[in-house]
Amino acid sequence: MPRTVTVGLDGSPESLAAAEWATREARLRALPVRLVNVWEAAPDPVAQAPLLGAETHQHWSERIPREAAEGLRVRHPGVDVITEQLTGRPAEELVKAADDAELLVLGTRGLSGVGGFMVGSAGLAVAAHAGRPVVFVRAGEQAADEHLMDLTGIPSAAAPFHPVVLGLDTAAPDETLIGFAFEAARLRATALRVVHSWNEPPYIAYGLPPDIKMNARLAAQDAAAMTDALRPWREKFPAVEIIEDSLSGKAANHLVDASREASLVVVGRRVRRAALGAHLGPVTHAVLHHSTAPVAVVPHP
Repeated sequence: MPRTVTVGLDGSPESLAAAEWATREARLRALPVRLVNVWEAAPDPVAQAPLLGAETHQHWSERIPREAAEGLRVRHPGVDVITEQLTGRPAEELVKAADDAELLVLGTRGLSGVGGFMVGSAGLAVAAHAGRPVVFVRAGEQAADEHLMDLTGIPSAAAPFHPVVLGLDTAAPDETLIGFAFEAARLRATALRVVHSWNEPPYIAYGLPPDIKMNARLAAQDAAAMTDALRPWREKFPAVEIIEDSLSGKAANHLVDASREASLVVVGRRVRRAALGAHLGPVTHAVLHHSTAPVAVVPHP
């Protein structure tokens, strides 16, 4: 089976926004988009209710991807749109569906009155266990949101993309994570903004005045480590402009700030083999909930 850009679709506004984003991404990657709807059978007492029978639920569930696909084919001619109906627990089935995908796309609700996402437990479970990158798209996300303003000062899908933002751990730079971010920037013909944060010495916590020389030395060391980590990638992707941001403070805060002028934020999720199982790190978790741009969670060793 060829790779696809797969999207979990349940008919909600956030999943429909995810389907639109996934179709645009599929066009960039010259891949089909696969709409996956997971029907979870209702418990027997509910399934036997006159107005909520199992057949009614399943029929409605089957309509969702079919009708969404019809609209996507009209709005995105040339993109091959595939639909698939699965039965089971949504999180488990979506993790399985991700195995055959280039990436999996899920929708999230926006926080009312506040920029950011509201990622449910199912979405977090998928991000924590999927073997492929998972992208989260906020309800209401529009194509123009990923682009700069045009000459009239209005965001436009015809204008260049905002940069792709990558959160990088210079102590353990991973090729899978970095490669995904560079490829995303290349596909969008935009810059890659690489963000890494370093911690100020612990004397700050005791209220002591900062040591300006020490801080400058730490900043220079961190910037040099970032440049070294990115050097081979400059050669692999010579057309991608790289913006290096080495900043002191909390990484999540800097990434959320950067998301306001990003087309995509890329963060990592380390694959754990321990008995405790998979989980999202604190930085990725925070970025998922507060980013104003789509977020790609990339699993890596």
